[in-house]
Amino acid sequence: MAVKSLGNYNFAPKDTVDKFPAPLLYIGWEDHKMLCNPYCVPMPSATKFGELVQGVLPGMYGVHPDFAHIEWDKAEWFMSGKPFTPDMDKTLAEHGIGHKSVIRFRTPGLTGLAGSCF
Repeated sequence: MAVKSLGNYNFAPKDTVDKFPAPLLYIGWEDHKMLCNPYCVPMPSATKFGELVQGVLPGMYGVHPDFAHIEWDKAEWFMSGKPFTPDMDKTLAEHGIGHKSVIRFRTPGLTGLAGSCF
């Protein structure tokens, strides 16, 4: 369906990085319908990727029965829809992850409760 704008929408955005305690990061776990939407969390740019994986993700996704079975060395990562290989010792900023970036991860062999996502 086509959409026609009724006017000019020139205004300052209300969700700039200066309005939050840290840059916002969207994080999603592919193929898991129990937690199907990405989380949006304030995440300091100086956070190392390994700290995100080991220290933040368990609090977000640890309730899912599959989480304990993740083999992190086999996880597939995506940044803004494109595959990337994170370095666990580099910061989010060093990866080019900034305000309102989206990262998603897929865990081969784990496809939701009882394989519900195939």
